[in-house]
Amino acid sequence: MLVLPAIDILEGKPVRLYQGDYDQKEVVGKDIHSLAEKFVSLGTKFLHIVDLDGAKDGKLVNGEAIIALANHLEIPVQVGGGIRDMEKISQYLDNGINRVILGTAALENKQFLEEALDKYGERIVVGVDIKNDHVYGHGWLKSSAVPYEVFISQLEEMGVKRIIVTDISRDGTLEGVNEVLLKKIQSLTKMSIIAAGGVKSMQDVRAVKKIGLEGAITGKAIYAGTLNLAEALSLQ
Repeated sequence: MLVLPAIDILEGKPVRLYQGDYDQKEVVGKDIHSLAEKFVSLGTKFLHIVDLDGAKDGKLVNGEAIIALANHLEIPVQVGGGIRDMEKISQYLDNGINRVILGTAALENKQFLEEALDKYGERIVVGVDIKNDHVYGHGWLKSSAVPYEVFISQLEEMGVKRIIVTDISRDGTLEGVNEVLLKKIQSLTKMSIIAAGGVKSMQDVRAVKKIGLEGAITGKAIYAGTLNLAEALSLQ
């Protein structure tokens, strides 16, 4: 199972949000390069990066900085936030990024998702961001009318191979992962699942592994010190 440290970027700085609230941000490092290098030194095999400005504004606000970082590192990087057309996908995938995460665009534009899957296949990951049993978009700021079960079924039918499931209500809260939700989603699909939101401790990492998911993304826990990243990475 992969453990993916998360670096979320807002206004050029690495931050963590509370339940996706842009007004509740905490700067967690000097810069994204020093953070990433620290994670790599501890044994990180895959890095998760989100352009929070991009997620909100629908464009690659921090794209150049993310590409520069990815080309500096020797591990693969997956990126989400503001990727809503083929040009933006190509900008990342043709310039050193391993995988891109589609959220709002996958939810609102199925034709675009089909085009992306046709061209890039498994390098396209879809974020399933859940709150009150519905899928959210636009940087978690806007709810859709789509129940997450329906969305997941649609994605699998379209040929998506990997999803990132985030329980928004637990993101940045250190409350622990929502095992009930993750087990239910695991039972609904054969797609690979990476869990995000609420990871607090080794107990959560072990729980995700026991459920049989492909990986877990952790951010707040490693910055707050409730999860020892080196110990978590030893379970990979």
